[in-house]
This record gives sequence, structure tokens and C-alpha cells, in this order.
Amino acid sequence: MGKLAARSLRYRIGGFTATFLALFIGATLVMACGGLMETGIRNNVPPQRLAGADLLITGDRTHAVRTGKKHKKETTLPERVELPAPLTEKVRAVPGVQAATGERTFDAAVLGASEAKAEAHAWESAALTPYALTSGNAPARGEVVLDAATARRAGATTGDRVRIAAHGAADTYKVSGTARAAVPRATLFFSAADAVALSGRPDTVADIAVTLAPGAHPDAVRKGITEALAGQIPVTLLSGDDRGAVEHPEVLQGADDLIALSGVVGGLVILVAAFVVAGTVALSAQQRSRELALLRAIGTTTRQLRRMLLGETLMVMALAGAAAWPAGPVVGRALHDTLVDSGMIADAVVFTQGWIPALPAYGALLLTAVLGGLLGSARAVRAKPVQALGEAAVQAPGLHPVRIAAGLLFLAGTIALALVTALVLRGPVAASTAGPTVMCCAIALALLGPWFAKAVTLLLHWPVRLLTGPAGRLAVLNCRARTAKLAAIATPVMLASAIATGNLYLQTTTAAVADKAFAEHLRADAVLTSAAGGVDPALLTRVRALPSVAGASAYVTSAAHTEKPRDGDENKKGLPLQGVSAEGVAQTLAVKASAGSLDGLRGRAIALPETVAHRIHRTVGDTVTLRMGDGERADVRVVALFKGREGFESALTSAELLAPHTTAGLPAQLLVRAAPGAEGRLTADLTALAARHPGLKVMDRDAVTTAHAQSSRTQASVNYLIIAMLVAYTALSVVNTTAVAVGNRRKEFALQRLTGATRGQVLRMMAVEGGLVAVVGLLLGGAAAASTLVPFGYALGGGTGAISGPPEIAATVIGAGLALTLAATLVPTWWALRHRPVEAARI
Repeated sequence: MGKLAARSLRYRIGGFTATFLALFIGATLVMACGGLMETGIRNNVPPQRLAGADLLITGDRTHAVRTGKKHKKETTLPERVELPAPLTEKVRAVPGVQAATGERTFDAAVLGASEAKAEAHAWESAALTPYALTSGNAPARGEVVLDAATARRAGATTGDRVRIAAHGAADTYKVSGTARAAVPRATLFFSAADAVALSGRPDTVADIAVTLAPGAHPDAVRKGITEALAGQIPVTLLSGDDRGAVEHPEVLQGADDLIALSGVVGGLVILVAAFVVAGTVALSAQQRSRELALLRAIGTTTRQLRRMLLGETLMVMALAGAAAWPAGPVVGRALHDTLVDSGMIADAVVFTQGWIPALPAYGALLLTAVLGGLLGSARAVRAKPVQALGEAAVQAPGLHPVRIAAGLLFLAGTIALALVTALVLRGPVAASTAGPTVMCCAIALALLGPWFAKAVTLLLHWPVRLLTGPAGRLAVLNCRARTAKLAAIATPVMLASAIATGNLYLQTTTAAVADKAFAEHLRADAVLTSAAGGVDPALLTRVRALPSVAGASAYVTSAAHTEKPRDGDENKKGLPLQGVSAEGVAQTLAVKASAGSLDGLRGRAIALPETVAHRIHRTVGDTVTLRMGDGERADVRVVALFKGREGFESALTSAELLAPHTTAGLPAQLLVRAAPGAEGRLTADLTALAARHPGLKVMDRDAVTTAHAQSSRTQASVNYLIIAMLVAYTALSVVNTTAVAVGNRRKEFALQRLTGATRGQVLRMMAVEGGLVAVVGLLLGGAAAASTLVPFGYALGGGTGAISGPPEIAATVIGAGLALTLAATLVPTWWALRHRPVEAARI
């Protein structure tokens, strides 16, 4: 049977090429997603600026969130955890430590014609890279050293004076020298005294870099440091490539996002691949029903037929797997680069893909190929010889009971998910169940495809016959006689249209809701920001003194975890916090207290959304214990409750409480509301104020909302890439299944031509048939998309009218579905019609 399987491959190149492509692309995509997951798990970030340090000591950013009496989940704190400066001396005294450097890290910007943002440090940490002076000397007080690239952008040389903004202020410094190092990040170095002042944290350091003495054993030094710091603040000791996480702290949270994304996408790819591969293999097997019937009639056993079919599938699978081995890492790296460009992961994370991701890829490849081939040919293999010869040219009625049961189960799951989305969840969080709904419905429609295809064909029967004439009538009769094959061809069209329409409109609607919520929440007419390091809150007094200002508030964001009482519904990122000023919050943010007063947002105070307060059983006057973003605990008093927008609930705290617990240590913005009738003068007054404070920037309301919308679109681009990848894969299946189905009808076309039909008539018949198949698939895909979008619209509170997005999406999906199906139908038909009818009839 192995020789027979090999010969079958030689003489059925078209069908097996389609199977090979489906298997190859599916395995490649799964392997690429596996590479992304391995990259997230390993999270390799080689050190650059701190490569000279043997060990790095940093504050422990791991926080355990209790999810039950005995269960906890690990999460990463959103802010940098500073270390007490005196710990540097304790580390330096540990045997085996040659040097211990307390690092101060803060944002800065060189102001001028071309603003250059940079990361600033004390000069003593330059030796860890090492940076080498190319000109000048180390900085003294009032001086700065620029790296060579930053100096070129700023047009500064040794001896020049430059204005630098840092920690909410700006001052002029003399360039004492320039330095060169193979580090892509722009870097400035100040004297130790200036670094202490500009960091805004004289009593803490960002991390401690340790250099070992010659001959010191790293494990012994680690143990000594651990013992020396016992009982102090929890710390993390890093070595090797793990040291890069200190330079790029954002990679700690990005790793979790990358693992989750690759897992979800990989699962979706396997699910889609299962249908694509199974559909392609099954259709190819169905086209061979007469051949299999003949083999049964001459005495071949069912076991021999299964061996032959399994041998064919394994041969194609082996070729697809061999081709996917080098292609998977290439596609994975391309996806990694795209995620870096979108800002989802840091560019410092090294893409890593070993042999482990190949295991799930080949497992999915084997499972889908073997099951698809065996299940697709199960009826012909098990049939009796006489029955097989009779059924070879006639469609077997009915569906297998297991398939019916599975289809009804997924249909029930679709209804359950839709009800949860519409009736239980509220706001954008409903997308968490709305997204899986479309896949669940698509699976149900694929399993019960012949039923639904027959129903839709009956509905379209008379309109098609009336509009297309004799060719249309024959096409409709063909489709009604081949509902199983019609469903097999329409299924990939349904999958592609359902995934594209449902998920794309989910993304556009979610983005539109987020933009609307941000615009409605922001009442400020202008925003003041700084070039680097946050805004000095002392400027609030000067801003409020302007005659065109009705109110102003500091503004800073972060997140915290509620520890007492514990919030069981809190996600891993914690409760979003907005730090504001009590004197200006009512004028600058659209928040109205339903209990208590926002005037109490001073010091250790918090205003909770009603949903959060109800969840943790707290009201005005109660106390809540928060684990702030930098790991510190804070007991805050509830001074007000307010009705938050569903899906965007953020608690309000005082800016003076929240800002010191952020990495910058200062408010990020000043929100300003114009006095009645002074909207036109506000920007001019703020611009004049900014001119007296270099580094201060003014943005009007439109610019702020546009920047927020652009940020949302950039993050959504990752989801668009994923959707495009899945749709492209299912589009390939459209071409594969349609081409295989049409290519095996050459004898039918020949018989039609021998009875008097012309080539044009056959092409017109197939054009109508292809259009009907596309319409069936698009209608079913639209139904699957509606199962997601309609409940999601109700979850947003606006019914179907809440769904927003350009109509071009639907038009593109419809046009692409029709074009692909017609092209995949007419091209093989034209190719089959090139032969003389008599020759084709003998095939």
C-alpha cells in the first residue's frame, strides 16, 4: 500500500499540492507563534549600558495577588521599586565585592532647535558600560557629558553650554566632554551631586551595580549580599542576560503580554488550521470516491485503504514539516519585529526560537492531517463494495451522528456566550467573550454546513434562476445535488468572512468607545507637559493665576492593588489610578460625586467608582489599604464615590499621594480649563508661560485627543496583523478547496460539451455556481459575525447601533470573498476546457 500511496501522489499533484500548502502554512504559523511564546518565556535582554556589572541589585517588582484562600497569582508592579541609598555601603562591605555603585536613573532632554530626549545618570556609572571619553573631561558640578550621537543631534561640542530639562525643571550646563559607547540609547552623565538633585530622590537609588573582586566566586558573593540585606527591602539579584531587565524595566510586563498573545494566536491558528486542513484533505478524498469504491470491489480491505490514505497523508505531511522547519523562525522573527514596531514589546528583547516550538507545530500538523484524511474518507472506506460503486457518483445523504452532536454543542456554546456578552458583561470588557463567540459559531456552522448550505441554497434558488437564465438554473441544480461539496467549498469562505468581519468591527468599535470615553472624561481645554521628567506641580499656582484659566489640576496615572479589603475581581494590572488636584478636578475632568465630595482629594484620600466600592464593600469614610505601583503600602480614606464609565473605571487619588509612587516622581501633565469666553486667549497665555519655563509644552484639547486615538490605533495594529494572518490562511483554503473541487469535474464538463454545450455556456454556469457558493459562505459568515457584534452592541448599551467602523470593511470582505471564489472557480474551469471533449471524457 505504500507503493500505491506514492504513485497516487505522482498522479494527483493538484489535490496533494493543495493539502501540502494547507499543512505547510498551518505548521509555519503555529511554529512562529511558538517562537514568540518562547521569546516571552525566556525574555532575554542582554545588558548594554550595565554590561560591566557582574551583579545587579534591584527592588523586587514581583507582587503576589491573592485570588482565593489558598491561591495567588504573580504580577509585576508597574513602577520602578527604588532602593534605600545606604544599602550601597552594606553591599560594598560584602567580601568579594570590588565595587558597588548606587545608580541614579532619570529622564532628561537636551533642549534646542532639535530636542534630544535621553536617559541620565551619574558619571560614576559610566565605567560599567564602559563609556570612553572622546574629548573633554568628567563632569563637575554644573557640567554634563553627552554621548557622541546626542551631541551631534544637539549640535554641541566640548565647552558649549546646553539647556537640559529634567525632573520638571530646566537649567543650563556646560558640556565638559563627549563619550562613545556601543549603546543605542541616548545617554547623559552628570556629576554625582547634580544627579542626586535632578533625580528628585536623594535618599534612594534605582539599582546597585556590583563588580566582583578578582577570584571571587559569584555564588559566595550572592549569598553574602543576601545575608547583608536580610530584613531590609525585598530585592532581586540579577546576573547574565537577566541584567538587561534593569535597563529596560518595561520588558517585565511586556513578557506576560507576549506570552498571552502568542498563546491565544497559536490556539486560533491551530483551530483554523484544523478546519482548513481537514476540509482540504476531506474534499480531496471525496473526489476519489470512485477510485476507493473500485479498490473495495476488487477485494481491498478497509484496513488496507486506511493504510494507503494514511501513507499518502504522512508523505505530504513530512514534506510540509520539512519545509516549515526553516520557514517558522523566519515568520516568527517577522512577527517579532512587527510587535516591536507597534510598541507592544521592547526592541531590546532578543527573538529566541529553539526546537521546542516545533513540537506543538508538528503535533498539530500530524493531528489535523491524519484526522482530516481519515474522517474525510471514512464513508467510502467503510462502505460495502456494491454500495460503494453505487454511491461513487451520488451524494450520500445525512450527516454522521457525532458530527451533528458536536455541531449542536458548539451552537449551544454560541448562544451561551452571546447571552453572557449581552446580559452579564458591560463595556469593552465584553469583548473577552464576544471574540470567542465568532469562532464558536463558525465551528458550529462548519460542522452543520450541509444543513445550512441547503437552506440558503433553497432560499436563493428562484432569484438565481430568474436572474441568470439557463446557465443559472443548471448551476442551482448542481449545487442542490452536491450540498455536501457545496458546504465544503463554502466553509472556508464562511470562516474568512466571519473572522474578518467579526474581529475587525470588534476592534474598530472598541477603539471608538475608548476614544469617546477619553474625550468625554477630559473637560480640559489645554494640557501642559514637559520635555522630560514630568511637570513641576508648583506651576499650578502660576497657571491658576492667569485670567483666562477657570481651573487647573495636576494629573498623573498609575495602578495599585487593593490589599485590604481584597478585590477578587481585580486583574493582574491592578486598579487604575488617576492622581488629581482637588482644586481643579471638577473643572478638568467629567467626574461628579454621587456621595461625599471631590474637594476631599487631598493627601491620603481616594474617590472610588461605585462598581469598585460595591465590590469591596466600602463607602465614604472607610479606609482602603493599597499596594502602590512602587510596592509601598498606603492606607487611604474614601472621600467620595462616583459613577464611572463602564469598562473604564479608574479611582481618583490626590496627585501629591500618587506622583511620588511613580517612576518619574512628578505629575505627568497639568490639565487646564478655560474661563468662560476665554477659550481663544487660553492657548496664547499658556504659550507665553511656557516660554518663560524652557521644556514646558502646550497642547490643545484636539491635539491631546488625537494623540490618544493614535496611541490606541498603534496598539490595535497588532490585532489587525493577527486577523490579517488568519484571514489570509483561510483565503488560501478558499482557493485550495475550490480549485480541487472544480479540477475534478473535467469529465462532467466534457459530457456537457459532447451534448452540445459551448465553452462559454460551461464558464457561465460555473461563474453562477461560484457566485452562489460565495454568497452562501458570505451569508453564513455574516451570521457568525452577527453572533458576536449584536451581543457586543448591547453590552455597550447602544444595541446594534453601538457597533462602529467604516463600511469599507464589509465591502472589502464581500468583494474579496466573491473575487477569490470566482477566480478559484473559473481558472481551473478554463484550464479543464482546454482539452477536447472526447479526450477529457476518457479521463
